[in-house]
Amino acid sequence: MPGFPSLQAALFADGPAPDRKMGLYGWLIGDWEMDTRLFAEDGTATPGRGEIHFGWALGGRAIQDVWILPGAFFGTTLRIYDPGLDAWHILWHDPLKQYYTRQIGRAEGRDIVQLGRDESGATIRWSFREITPDAFVWRAERSPDGERDWHLIAEFRTRRV
Repeated sequence: MPGFPSLQAALFADGPAPDRKMGLYGWLIGDWEMDTRLFAEDGTATPGRGEIHFGWALGGRAIQDVWILPGAFFGTTLRIYDPGLDAWHILWHDPLKQYYTRQIGRAEGRDIVQLGRDESGATIRWSFREITPDAFVWRAERSPDGERDWHLIAEFRTRRV
């Protein structure tokens, strides 16, 4: 229809909206490669290589990313800052595995920590650690016992492309 933008023009933005604090995740904008380790229940690790792409979305009031690890997952996250909470709503969708989760993300010292629950009700913690402008370590952990013990599920060592 005339006068309506394309999906790409409507979804993506050139930068952050001036009325939002977007710095917590804004430094991620761009393309990344990652070396991964996925951990089985017995602790054995399966290595892999993947990629991540971050961009501004929804008028610069959100950040959307795509995480690709061939054979394991192909999903997207929508990260939306909530000024009322002074925190981020994190919505992960992996249509390949049919896995969906919601978390709240906040700064924790120099790290970014996202907390939520998985389908069994166990607490999940996804975190960005060892952050530099061109690298970070992302960890997925699960606690079935009320956050007393954490079990490492995945670790991704990333580099900016």
